[in-house]
Amino acid sequence: MLEVAVDVNSIKKNTPVVEAEKRWTVAQIVELFEMPFSDLIHRAQTVHRQNFDPNAVQVSTLLSIKTGGCSEDCGYCPQAARYHTDVENEPLMALDAVLEAAKAAKENGASRFCMGAAWRSPKQRDLEPVLKMIAEVKAMGLETCATLGMLKDGQAEQLKDAGLDYYNHNLDTAPEFYGDVITTRTYQDRLDTLDRVRDADINVCCGGIIGMGESRVQRAGLLAQLANMERPPESVPINLLTQVEGTPLHGTDELDSFEFVRTIAAARITMPGSYVRLSAGRQSMHEGIQALCFIAGANSIFYGEKLLTTGNPEAEADRALFAKLGLHPA
Repeated sequence: MLEVAVDVNSIKKNTPVVEAEKRWTVAQIVELFEMPFSDLIHRAQTVHRQNFDPNAVQVSTLLSIKTGGCSEDCGYCPQAARYHTDVENEPLMALDAVLEAAKAAKENGASRFCMGAAWRSPKQRDLEPVLKMIAEVKAMGLETCATLGMLKDGQAEQLKDAGLDYYNHNLDTAPEFYGDVITTRTYQDRLDTLDRVRDADINVCCGGIIGMGESRVQRAGLLAQLANMERPPESVPINLLTQVEGTPLHGTDELDSFEFVRTIAAARITMPGSYVRLSAGRQSMHEGIQALCFIAGANSIFYGEKLLTTGNPEAEADRALFAKLGLHPA
């Protein structure tokens, strides 16, 4: 792959200078994982610098606007109604409470506000108040993102009309491991929702969860699915499994931290123009591992979903880490 020196200030946002290969095979991505660690990080950092300001990190905040009571059986999720966890079924948040959280997120430096609801698929009566939330958050000057489950025909267009910038719908894992984690919706169901989002001209936020017991080949398989989309996702969240007692995946062997960094690096190399988000599980990572992830090409984070109007301790910790590393919000 050709590597050239360029002025990062001249690069248009999300326009890769180094073109991704037309198709990435799983074997090619496994070869990336198997590179000596320093060689892999160097290659990923080179690709990153060719496409982004290497010291800029896009900051998002996630708020659960409808928590618990989901009918799905995702093995990692404490919001599934069938599992006995500490998560209670809560109704949809009121508009004023959502806007208060969005205001606090913006004051903490977030540029994108993500609203998540634990639905298998929103009914029209569910969607109506969310459309109002999106419009109001957009009016505050924030990018808007939503994750509401599977979308039916016409719903993505309604979200677009309300001002939605991004829709999150993760593939979670490789097709061959998917059935070990989820049985209540198919892989094709997820792809169909992503097609509806693309057809409505909404940016795609799509990634997965690693550390669920999948093999390295299956981790590579997830990245191949993402990188080989007709248009790779504009935002790619890489989540580390957060184990919750009461869920089927509680007790899974923990993933080696360097394998997580390798996954970030492989995502950066295979999707050079995408924002790679260091997502769930980050709070459990040592600062040194987080720093390696940024060096490997991660350039987006969540501040966390619990916001206080008087200040967010997680945001304060992130600002301190940014200062140590010389990073700044994008």
